Amino acid sequence: MQVKLKDITKKFGSFTAVNTFSVTLEDGEMICLLGPSGCGKSTILNMLSGILPVTSGEIWFDDDNVTKDPPEERGIGLVFQNYALYPHMTVLENICFPLEIKKIPKEERIRRATEMAKIVHVDQLLNRKPKELSGGQQQRVAIARALVKQPRLLLLDEPLSNLDARLRLEMREEIRRIQLETGVTAIFVTHDQEEAMAISDHIVLMKDGVMQQYDKPQDLYDSPANQFVADFLGNPPINNLPGTVKNGEFVTEDGSVYARLSILDGIPSGKKINLSVRSESFVPMPDGAPDTVPCVCTGVYTMGKDETASFTLGGTPFHAYIDQEQGLKEGQTIRLGFKKRGVFVFDRESGVRLK
Repeated sequence: MQVKLKDITKKFGSFTAVNTFSVTLEDGEMICLLGPSGCGKSTILNMLSGILPVTSGEIWFDDDNVTKDPPEERGIGLVFQNYALYPHMTVLENICFPLEIKKIPKEERIRRATEMAKIVHVDQLLNRKPKELSGGQQQRVAIARALVKQPRLLLLDEPLSNLDARLRLEMREEIRRIQLETGVTAIFVTHDQEEAMAISDHIVLMKDGVMQQYDKPQDLYDSPANQFVADFLGNPPINNLPGTVKNGEFVTEDGSVYARLSILDGIPSGKKINLSVRSESFVPMPDGAPDTVPCVCTGVYTMGKDETASFTLGGTPFHAYIDQEQGLKEGQTIRLGFKKRGVFVFDRESGVRLK
């Protein structure tokens, strides 16, 4: 099912939680709503479900305007952070419950619940109570309960936040497998960029109730629309080297480094910028090489096959991945060039991407 949100706004008194939000989410995809706490992710999910009314705007499921429809008429399945299983019911009874509410005959309820239990791999646990299950098993039951009524849309609100690191990794892959197997359109709320990058077809990245970019995960990383997107995605975070463009040259804030860089071609002289470079996008270059900047190494850290070095450029610290064969030493001055990918220029005042 295709989901369209048209100029959705949600206000709580004078506070605007979501501001003129518009996006089209395609049928059968896993879409992640990603962003820091308080950016409006869960508010959007609650408006989609009908739990929260919109202040203005429209929500469409395919050709149906569901903006004013109550939750029970929207055909949605909800999975919450706390699972919300009924403790006095068995796994089978928990999965069957939405069908019981719909007055589905008992034989049909059990058949559909058993089939769904197999899909989420809890078919061997049908007679257990929630207290007898691990966190991951409880989450699987919650997903089965949401899917057994064959929803048009599956909504997941930070469903992995209560799990430990290893189980989070396992369950995010399982959620993706289940979504692909069932073919349901799913919207997944998270603040974890790695989680979103790993399982999404598309990501909606938000800040302060406003969509910053809607794109495929790798395209968000490779082609950020603005400074916020570049800063939010990536581990380690992107390096921001502040400076000013002067006649095609990059001048550091302290005025100690002047370097002619081709990426600055066409940018007006006097523009204050961030030269933003991912740690994997630096390349050691010989002295005198064009399109390079002189940097001082302040430390070298080896972890297995990877070697990370810290540098300063005009007093600004940053980090880069450097091949161990380079034999870099602390205190050494080296010229660093840039790969084609992972290097951006942003207007320092507006955050708009210039290159």
